[in-house]
Amino acid sequence: MYVLAFALLILALLSAIAGGGLALLQLWHGRGDYLPFVEKAHWCLACTMLLASALLLHALFWNDFSLQYVTSYTDRQLPVFYRLTAFWAGQPGSMLFWGLAVALSGSVFACTRSYKSLHCSTQLWYWSFFYAIMAFFALVLTSWSNPFILQTPVPSDGNGLNPLLQNPGMIFHPPLLFLGYAGFVVPTCLALAQSLSRGNHEEEWYRLSRPFILVAWACLTAGIILGAWWAYMELGWGGYWAWDPVENASLIPWLVATASLHTLIIEERRHKLGRVNVTLMSLTTVSAFFATYLVRSGVIDSVHAFGDGNVGTPLTVFVLIALVIAVCVPLTTPARGEPLAGPGSREGLLTLTAWFFLALATIIMTATMWPVISRLWASVPQGLDARFYNRVCLPLCAFLVLMMAFCPWLRWDGGWRSGKKVLLVCGGMAVSALAMLALGYSRPTALLAASSAVGICLGVVVIFAERGVSLQRGFAGALGTHLGLAFVALGVAFSGPYSDTRELALAKDETGTLGDYAATLLVLDEGRRDDYEYIAARVRIMHEGKELGVIAPERRVYDKFGSMQFSEVDVIPGLVNEVYASLLGLDNEGRVVVKLSVEPLVNWLWIGGALMTFFPLLCLKRLRRKPAIASEQDQENALEGTAAEADPRKG
Repeated sequence: MYVLAFALLILALLSAIAGGGLALLQLWHGRGDYLPFVEKAHWCLACTMLLASALLLHALFWNDFSLQYVTSYTDRQLPVFYRLTAFWAGQPGSMLFWGLAVALSGSVFACTRSYKSLHCSTQLWYWSFFYAIMAFFALVLTSWSNPFILQTPVPSDGNGLNPLLQNPGMIFHPPLLFLGYAGFVVPTCLALAQSLSRGNHEEEWYRLSRPFILVAWACLTAGIILGAWWAYMELGWGGYWAWDPVENASLIPWLVATASLHTLIIEERRHKLGRVNVTLMSLTTVSAFFATYLVRSGVIDSVHAFGDGNVGTPLTVFVLIALVIAVCVPLTTPARGEPLAGPGSREGLLTLTAWFFLALATIIMTATMWPVISRLWASVPQGLDARFYNRVCLPLCAFLVLMMAFCPWLRWDGGWRSGKKVLLVCGGMAVSALAMLALGYSRPTALLAASSAVGICLGVVVIFAERGVSLQRGFAGALGTHLGLAFVALGVAFSGPYSDTRELALAKDETGTLGDYAATLLVLDEGRRDDYEYIAARVRIMHEGKELGVIAPERRVYDKFGSMQFSEVDVIPGLVNEVYASLLGLDNEGRVVVKLSVEPLVNWLWIGGALMTFFPLLCLKRLRRKPAIASEQDQENALEGTAAEADPRKG
């Protein structure tokens, strides 16, 4: 059966090579009579990837330890849903899942009216790029990262799944990231295809691939937010973002994609930045493969990395070739459009916002690769810790939030839409800043981010009150996404710098304090469950004489992971302050050592992330072109922030 699975991957590789080669041959001869065969190659490719994935899931479900992959990441004690999520727990399985996601995305696009409306040459160029990407996946899976390697003798049990991965986040976080990466492949291939098949009268690539762009961005956003929540709930250190290289790896394509969303608005409305947008969309996909390189090449050290799985060199070559294509292909098209307006216009501020996102991506990428870069002049690699990122990146993020507070109030050609409403937003920001200062929140970066977030929230309320039900879905989706970002900014501004933490050593019925909070140890329990030993504490939390609840953190030692200890945290949630507890162990006197934290506004980060995930889905429905836009008010009612369908030349 697994020989068949490997044969399916070989067939996928041959299908990609044949389909891509035939497409290029047709383009060389200026013909399109074999286009149906080019398309049929993709269906063969998608089916083989799907069947191979089904066979791997079959092996995981039935504990078939004849596969090395199943042995490495599961055991008989593992619940079935974690056995199935082991599909993407290791390098070979995650590469297979990502390749499957790309193949399915291409299948969906091939069935749409958008694809069928394309000129034959555009379709052939599209398949040429798409098959090149799929051929790379199939080559990796058949050469360097094969999930169907058999072993003899067959062990009676597996090694088990790392306890850090036995979390609900494992079910959703990795596949959402891969679905996000995969979703950007379709618009990337289409953008490059239209650049090379110029002269055809067809709808622009960003309109045709709009659903893929929005869904991919939403999936990538959800994956990053869920990853932060997973780290917060599983690792036990009280934070959610440590600027770990693998965390940064997923953030880089998100930043590039978000910059692209903002510049696409300008092309949609003003017919400018056409070549820039093709490059940015291509760089989004390239940066996703670069993120994979960081995680799987062994070039950096991280608790999340897979280590060197022999895919570092192929990924390096692929990323470099893709980078050259992403930069050079858009340059083959002529520049169009008038010069950009100044920074005092919405057009200028959107451009500046995109530059800020790209600057953040460049800084984070350079800092992440610094241990590699520093080897050029130092014998010992030099890394950059979280303090560097916080000093450099957080101020830029705060200025981004500030720009987003004012962007909706600018006209496209400059000036304010409504001076009174701008003054209202500015007044709200000033009052909130003064209130935070009075309460003792005086750190400049946090103060700027939080007051700007208040400005965004106030602006959204004003616009909704002004427009009401007449507000179009696309504009409402953009406003809701910015509202979610404002909530995230509030959560980060307060939960990071103003978190209060203390380690308490408690005997039974003993009470320790953290500010206005009192913690009393009620029960200490020690014992054994199926495959691990544990100690668990039940601690009652009081705040100003009122009982908030009982938290029950644990410490575990799993049989198959030696003396490594794993923390299971517990929280008492709250919209203002959340009480967070992790059990560190026992001291020399047998007392329980509990790390207790008060995390202000941390849950607004998860609420904001949820809004940023779901509101873009309101923008999926494409609007019909309007022959003209009669007034500035009508312009503002058009879809802003998510590529309106109004004719940009009439804007």
